[in-house]
This record gives sequence, structure tokens and C-alpha cells, in this order.
Amino acid sequence: MQMLFQADIGRQTPDQVRATFWKAGGEVDAAAHAFAEDLFQAAQTRQEMIDELISAHSQHWRLERMSAVDRNLLRAAVAEMIAFKSTPFPIVINEALEIGRRYSAPESLNFLNGVLDSIARALIAK
Repeated sequence: MQMLFQADIGRQTPDQVRATFWKAGGEVDAAAHAFAEDLFQAAQTRQEMIDELISAHSQHWRLERMSAVDRNLLRAAVAEMIAFKSTPFPIVINEALEIGRRYSAPESLNFLNGVLDSIARALIAK
């Protein structure tokens, strides 16, 4: 989510994000690093489709009006739902809500849960 946030707010390319993101943080376990890279790549390459899904399932909210944290948290979760089919949707949603509890406003949790649940149901139906 932080890499997506950096790309979104900083208007940076994926290569620019990678060049600075991993330098700024501390040591990261290899598996976590690989998963973060894969998730970032999935979200970046599918951003148009992901944004369309988010827009379609967030009633009365345009992406530009969402907080940057919520917008990128939704992008990360939806990317995981699409690209990592072995992870059950309830786990993806729960992980997103845990991150939201830490970085989003308290009133965002119901919004995040509702949007992600709606997207998950739509993806299951396909």
C-alpha cells in the first residue's frame, strides 16, 4: 500500500518508486519483499481495471474524492483479489481493514469493508 501511495501522491513511475522505496525502509524479509513487489506490480499493471471496479462499487464517491490512504488501500486489496487467487477474499478484506485501522480514519472502515465486500461478490459471480 505504501508503494502505491508513493506512486499516487508523488506521481512517480513504478521504477522511481522502486528506486527510493526500498532504500528508505529497514531490512525486510525476502518473502515479504517479493510479495510486496508482486502486489505493487499487479496493482500498477491492472490499475485501470482496478479503479473501474472501485468506482463501480463505491456509491457516490469518485476516486479523486477518496482519501489517498483509502484509495490506495482499496487498490492493493483489489489487486490481491485479482492477482493472487489462492488468497481467500475474506482474508484479503480482513488484512485491508487491519491496515485501515492503523492508517485510515475510523469512519473509513465501514466504507472500505463495504466496497471490498461488494467487489469480492462481483468477482465471485464471474
